[in-house]
Amino acid sequence: MATVTEAEAPPLAPQPAPKPPKKRGRLVPYWLLLPGLLWLVVFFALPMIYQGSTSVQTGSLEEGYKVTWHFATYWDALSEYWPQFLRSVFYAGAATVLCLVLGYPLAYLIAFRAGRWRNLIMILVIAPFFTSFLIRTLAWKTILADGGPVVGALNTLHVLDVTSWLGWTAGDRVLATPLAVVCGLTYNFLPFMILPLYTSLERIDGRLHEAAGDLYAKPITTFRKVTFPLSMPGVVSGTLLTFIPAAGDYVNAELLGSTDTRMIGNVIQTQFLRILDYPTAAALSFILMAAILAMVTFYIRRSGTEDLV
Repeated sequence: MATVTEAEAPPLAPQPAPKPPKKRGRLVPYWLLLPGLLWLVVFFALPMIYQGSTSVQTGSLEEGYKVTWHFATYWDALSEYWPQFLRSVFYAGAATVLCLVLGYPLAYLIAFRAGRWRNLIMILVIAPFFTSFLIRTLAWKTILADGGPVVGALNTLHVLDVTSWLGWTAGDRVLATPLAVVCGLTYNFLPFMILPLYTSLERIDGRLHEAAGDLYAKPITTFRKVTFPLSMPGVVSGTLLTFIPAAGDYVNAELLGSTDTRMIGNVIQTQFLRILDYPTAAALSFILMAAILAMVTFYIRRSGTEDLV
């Protein structure tokens, strides 16, 4: 049977050129982004611009404020309220560390050991969100009340003696002390630490733990070399979600603390709502945002998770 050689083969028909996508199809992603962009412009960009203009104004409430580009307000606010800034960073950092220490074992338990109880434990973690932030903080006033069971137990264990020497408590009481403020911050923001940690730990393939065991790695070595490095995205996300709102919080310091435990959020609230010094309050807000942004950027770069930015 005769075969057709390449020279005798019929030429292939030319393929039609692909049609360019319609202009309407190219604009679909931008139309989908439009609602989110409008939301950011109306509720974020415009308020930021307004606050920025307020921070460089001078005047009074009776005479009115005018934009005079008075940038000295920033220096005056920082020089006067720098102790509250440092206190806010310290309290927020202490609460973040406590949330990590308390939240990591619980997140590990939910991810690897909870079994059929996983959903129940997750509900218990999220349940506090169904109660008002204010009510939850007020509840801690009862828990830490003078003469209550918590204070009595701490006195029995002589814990208050040590914390009083460190400056965390005052004598035999916990309320109106730094310890009460940090406890309130830790309790209120603990779920923000647990949820990212759980999400990160759940993604770890269990076969990696089995492989580490097959290589005669001890459980602590497996955790140090496998589990914890792979959960770093959750650690970074959880610490950011805890530290950022805790640094600007004022409810816990207002209800559980005293005048000696005021955070920068309390100062901003007072400047806005009581003293009515809007330029100073706006300047303090921008300084706080800039400081947190600088610390967060440094932390992310040092932790090696720049992809989270």
